[in-house]
Amino acid sequence: MTAFAQLNPITDICFLVEDIDRATAFYVERMGFKPRRRAPGFADFSCAGVTLALWEIGHIAENTGVSSLRAPAGVHKACAAVELSSPAAVDTAYEELKAAGVVFQRPPQDYSWNARCCYFADPDDNLWELYAWADGGPIGDIDRN
Repeated sequence: MTAFAQLNPITDICFLVEDIDRATAFYVERMGFKPRRRAPGFADFSCAGVTLALWEIGHIAENTGVSSLRAPAGVHKACAAVELSSPAAVDTAYEELKAAGVVFQRPPQDYSWNARCCYFADPDDNLWELYAWADGGPIGDIDRN
């Protein structure tokens, strides 16, 4: 049997947010996402790669029956990662987003997994990583032969 994940690509990532207007403003004003759809309690954006969607926790719970429990402030529940073309591109993106008002954990650094990375969170504590592999590329690849 072929695994579900091998047949069906991930097309959307949806962050559950407390306030759809606040979250939408962050993604549009700070990160430059372009709104594609807007409905009560929901927004999604046109961007490179997968679709980024935002759904208010209360709205999804009310309409689908999923839990409306919230994590305490400061608890990261998800991490979206953006692979950039080079370590220098990480530094450039950091400077651009910082100038747009994005607050980072710290400036880009080189990490032991052979990548240059930096991290920030959106208003709902969803974590973002900007990264690029250093010379030699990723470590830990699994031999698929």
